[in-house]
Amino acid sequence: MNCENCGVPMRLVRDRDYWVCDYCSSLYFPQESWEGVRVLGKSSSPACPVCRTRLVSAAVNQILVFHCPKCRGILATPQDFRRIVDLHRYISRKQPHVLHPLEKHKLERRISCPHCHSPMDVHPYYRPGNTVIDSCGKRALVWLDHGEMTVIVTAPERRRNQ
Repeated sequence: MNCENCGVPMRLVRDRDYWVCDYCSSLYFPQESWEGVRVLGKSSSPACPVCRTRLVSAAVNQILVFHCPKCRGILATPQDFRRIVDLHRYISRKQPHVLHPLEKHKLERRISCPHCHSPMDVHPYYRPGNTVIDSCGKRALVWLDHGEMTVIVTAPERRRNQ
């Protein structure tokens, strides 16, 4: 990404979701999607496991992830996925959506890990939110299709037996 003011390549600020021009000190803050994804724009080597488009770097609440600009999926480590869900739940505090039954046909989909190309595991998300996610145990990655983060974040919390 080049600076709009002077044309010099900008640098992504480490552990942040914005760019800085080291020449003229201009800052660029990418727009955030309604799911909280801020596309940072640096192309990455892995391709989207769903539509094969090259993934780009992105941030969700300053947590770096990969994002598909075409189908809008997200690739993250399980630890970052958990941090994102916890942060979204804390920040949004939206009225929870009504839970819908799990769409069992989604368990039949097969996609490959964008890094090791092994088949990803397809399974229900075992915390609040009736959705199916894909994960790679070898590379410790989680793939979320567009809209799955919202389903998870806005799901009502399960009550624990006391």
